[in-house]
Amino acid sequence: MSLGLLLTDDMIFSSRITGTAKALNLDVKQVKSVADLTAMARELAPTCVIVDLSHAGLQLDNLIRDLMESCSSIPRVVAYGSHVDAAGLRAARDAGCDVVLPRSQFVEQLPSHLGQWLTPVGSSPAN
Repeated sequence: MSLGLLLTDDMIFSSRITGTAKALNLDVKQVKSVADLTAMARELAPTCVIVDLSHAGLQLDNLIRDLMESCSSIPRVVAYGSHVDAAGLRAARDAGCDVVLPRSQFVEQLPSHLGQWLTPVGSSPAN
């Protein structure tokens, strides 16, 4: 089964994401710290990690490296951030995130793309 982990400490926005996942019969679990994300990723082998680029203390290069080292299969990494933080969005792309979107586009694409994002890398999404 596909599983997504969501790194954010924004309770209101996280409920929007997890609520969308639930409505689509998908499983996305929120984690509030990078340490918890790394531990859960090691244990649960998520197919996707969704990262709020505004998360306090986030060092995206280190997180990507840790995911690559600790996961049995490398999850897709979807990152979203403020549209005014062009440098942060560019840094996320440079760090190796598979999908990087301004928050508004992330919200717009969430219902139609979440299933695709949670599909294991190398697999075709279910129709």
